[in-house]
Amino acid sequence: MVPSTSCAPSAGLDRLCLHGCFTCGHIALPGSYSPRTRTASKSFQCGRWSLRARKCPGSMTALHATTLGFPSRFRWTRGAVPVLLRVKELHARASSSNGGTDSENTCNIAGVWLTKKDLRIAVGAVIVVLFSIANRVLYKMALVPMKEYPFFLALFGTFGYVIVYFSILYGRYRANIVTDEMLRLPKNRFAVIGLLEALGQALGMAAAAVLPGASIPVLAQTFLIWQILFSIVFLKKRYSSNQIMGCGLVLFGVVMALTSTSNSFRISSSNEGLFWPIIMIISASFQAGASIIKEFVFRDASERLQSKSVDIFVVNSFGSGFQSLFVLLLLPILSQIRGIPFSELPGYVKDGAGCLFNIGNYHADCYNAPLLTSSYIAMNLAFNISALALLKSSSAVVASLCTTLAVPLSIYMFTLPLPYVGVPASLPPQFIFGTTMLILGLAFYNFSDRLSKKQKGSP
Repeated sequence: MVPSTSCAPSAGLDRLCLHGCFTCGHIALPGSYSPRTRTASKSFQCGRWSLRARKCPGSMTALHATTLGFPSRFRWTRGAVPVLLRVKELHARASSSNGGTDSENTCNIAGVWLTKKDLRIAVGAVIVVLFSIANRVLYKMALVPMKEYPFFLALFGTFGYVIVYFSILYGRYRANIVTDEMLRLPKNRFAVIGLLEALGQALGMAAAAVLPGASIPVLAQTFLIWQILFSIVFLKKRYSSNQIMGCGLVLFGVVMALTSTSNSFRISSSNEGLFWPIIMIISASFQAGASIIKEFVFRDASERLQSKSVDIFVVNSFGSGFQSLFVLLLLPILSQIRGIPFSELPGYVKDGAGCLFNIGNYHADCYNAPLLTSSYIAMNLAFNISALALLKSSSAVVASLCTTLAVPLSIYMFTLPLPYVGVPASLPPQFIFGTTMLILGLAFYNFSDRLSKKQKGSP
């Protein structure tokens, strides 16, 4: 007897209910779709697999996989009809949409059914927030011995990370984790990513040299707005009103928290007007554009690689490589922005390296530079890798929301008696209120739609 199962009509065409390991098992497709002829076919997206449903002999529906490189769990039989040997991941998505349970693939948290992918995203988000906080704190500590060489520290990270990323990429290639097909992906997109990040870095440095310190992190939060706009225009994403409201609460909360820490908060100096704030906002747009292109690269690579996902170190390595190339071309401008004549840059780099590695006639303040700077660089690498992994598994906006949450939490960390950073600061009530609004906004963005759908589906 051929088993059957059905989907709720509201599940949408991207959800398939699959059950059993049969050559031509019965599949009840959601919605109004019903194949009427042998030649009729329709594509469906389920998880990371693109499936094509078509009519089988005996008025039953099977999956046709002509364009896919299925893993070993799929096997062909006569008539080019695939046999589903294992359907755990697909069945998990279907049972989740129908309110069913699957102990191996789903779990219930606060009344919300989550798949393994949801849990991976949640764990990845927590890791990104923690790494982002540690990254900000360690950067502040590293600047204590390197206070005369912040530009050298930025250059060291930009060019040093290229060596680290490509070394990891080479090791993963030798281990057959990275394939030749991944390395043959179009490089023009990575070049655009590198150019946008280099321009964002250059404009951000120029604006930061003029703007009041308290206004810089506030203006940088426009990054999230640019991401949402770019994802709507270029990725054709659609956000619900609840998600837009959640992002609005996040922006409101972070601005409230940041402005509360400065008694004399100003967006710009009275002499400069709005020119430099606009430059800072434009720099945020370049960075946001780069993150959206990265998300597009992951999506496009899944199609080019026949539903295989591209390794994150391919994106990290080539993106950082092109960024370092464009930073090198912009180096005369960047050095002038930092107040270092280009002719004096070699001597500045030499002195910065001496301070970092305690070589030569370094200043006494540089004594702890090797430990603090290496700790910051290691954490910064971990943060960049985890943030890109979260972007790959979720979206650029989710990754941005996590780093936004880390901003007020990092400020809170500086109220603790940390070594090297001086006397702890106190936080006003406005900061607590802003942080609360930020966390509520994050929860609203991620869970409001799930809860509303659950309430509509309940009798």
